Amino acid sequence: MTTQGLRRATLAVLLTAGISGTGMSHAAPAPAAEPVYQLSSHILDISTGRPAPQVRVSLSKLEGQRWQEVASRTTDDNGRIKDFLPKGERSNDGTYKLTFLTQPYFDRQAQASFFPYIEVNFTIKGDSHFHVPITLSPYGYSTYRGS
Repeated sequence: MTTQGLRRATLAVLLTAGISGTGMSHAAPAPAAEPVYQLSSHILDISTGRPAPQVRVSLSKLEGQRWQEVASRTTDDNGRIKDFLPKGERSNDGTYKLTFLTQPYFDRQAQASFFPYIEVNFTIKGDSHFHVPITLSPYGYSTYRGS
């Protein structure tokens, strides 16, 4: 192989590896990091054994003596909301309330319900992830701190 042929072969190997002859990388840029959220929720309808999709849930934070809504989402087909409270530069510490608007869900099921909405109050301290799900039926519900 000639010197010029060897140089071409070496350059081809380097370019395949994402390195140019100048030491600069030609690799594709790294994808942007996915946002990280501190709070999620989930609704399981225990009367059917299935998730509760399309339920509106609002998140409020206690500021002094008043609740201030900070976000509102709708559960996905798996009954989940994954993107409450983005983690970032500021702390999310505080007292919060999730309000699950359950009446429209039960109306769509042609099912009477005792609870038009459910409120769950909780406190966030620190930067760990908080999962606040509910299990739901037309005449009862339960909640817990999940993971």
